[in-house]
Amino acid sequence: MNTIAHARQAAASRVSHPNFSVDTTFVLFFLAFDCGQRFDLGFEGLLSGATLMLFVVLPYFLPFESEKPAFELWVLGRAAIACLAIVLGVMFGQSIGVVLPEMFRFLPLTLLIIAGFVSLYFQLYGLLKLRPAK
Repeated sequence: MNTIAHARQAAASRVSHPNFSVDTTFVLFFLAFDCGQRFDLGFEGLLSGATLMLFVVLPYFLPFESEKPAFELWVLGRAAIACLAIVLGVMFGQSIGVVLPEMFRFLPLTLLIIAGFVSLYFQLYGLLKLRPAK
């Protein structure tokens, strides 16, 4: 009976933190949105796609205080966000000059830069935060 209670307590302590990599998800969304807007099959598109694939996977390995979620489900969710953002970016790129004014062309990259700075702030704060010695 003691082992069942211990197993339940261990499972409850392994629950992942709900805010795991939320800041990098915004960067991923705007990066995929911008890649969808400037969709290209040349060398630039290859580099953009490689950057996007790396940004889908690599934030999982950033330092985090709590337990991380399962890798497969986490990557699947981020890939779904990236695919949705690419589709929205293609639709946004098609609407520039037709429905939206030409000046909106730079909005996704501007939001990507802002999201990148906010993510950088959160990551540096997490690394440099004072923690009591154990």
